[in-house]
Amino acid sequence: MPSVRKFRVRELLKREIGEILRREIPVETAGLVSIHDVIMSRDLRSATIFVGVLGTPAQQKSTESLLRRMCPQIRGQLGRNVTLKYTPTLRFVMDDSIAEGDRVLAIMEQIEKDLPKE
Repeated sequence: MPSVRKFRVRELLKREIGEILRREIPVETAGLVSIHDVIMSRDLRSATIFVGVLGTPAQQKSTESLLRRMCPQIRGQLGRNVTLKYTPTLRFVMDDSIAEGDRVLAIMEQIEKDLPKE
């Protein structure tokens, strides 16, 4: 079970990184970017950020490369905004779980339509 401190740091990073991305990344070029989850290492020195992009496949691809390029800048802003002993190193991972969930729901709806009516 994760500690309360780890949970609070995760939520803080999720909120702060979301705000940084909202300010720094234009919606027109990158689509709508959202932070789905943040996974912290045990020592709180590294974080994996799961990012979802609502937009075209081209926007998703460009957002992925943009996040990798902006990682040091985002980490620097995070260090200025959040007081922690160590500013964690960041790793962005594209998360398509919402799109997968929509696909599963569409399949379930199709199955319900195909069932014979009683």
